[in-house]
Amino acid sequence: MAALIAAARAGEIDAAIGIVISNRPDAAGLKLAAGAGIATSVVDHRAFADRGEFERTLADAIDAASPDLVVLAGFMRILSPAFVARYAGRLLNIHPSLLPAYPGVDTHRRALADGVRIHGCTVHFVTSDVDCGPIVAQAAVAVQQDDDEATLAARVLAVEHRLLVAAVRWFCADRLTLAGARVRIRGETVGPAVLWSPPETATNSAPPR
Repeated sequence: MAALIAAARAGEIDAAIGIVISNRPDAAGLKLAAGAGIATSVVDHRAFADRGEFERTLADAIDAASPDLVVLAGFMRILSPAFVARYAGRLLNIHPSLLPAYPGVDTHRRALADGVRIHGCTVHFVTSDVDCGPIVAQAAVAVQQDDDEATLAARVLAVEHRLLVAAVRWFCADRLTLAGARVRIRGETVGPAVLWSPPETATNSAPPR
């Protein structure tokens, strides 16, 4: 969220952030948003008898700002199919793994336990299936041999900030098109054909005898 606020204020995103909403009254983002002159609201899920009542109140708070896009940035509640359908095609989430690998929580611990060489993050449109929506963009980082959860998480977080800003910028520029389970990006440039980790140069010499 902080990265989005900074990008919007710098003119990197052709949009204004209308409101920041949290289900936690103590969320640090509320203070940061208020300091940037952005409206804030708290819809504490613990104050409601059931999820339906919570989501109706949350939707009312969102709709009061009439947003073109809703971004889940650190929002850790699972949303019902009815809520997701209400914002279909304009609800983005960022997840700290290269989906469809490692949906859910503890992604960095699980990646390290599996010994993966490449990890990263994913921005996707939200659907009723958790962490399974159409993928907008992904960013990868190499897993270092001495990584622990903290060091890997910090490196992924740095690219999360850049990736989420880019995805929101593309949405606001009307460059994203949903085509079934795939997202097409107008004007997308072709990246490198192959990503190596470790780099190919690390293995192209004969091993010592």
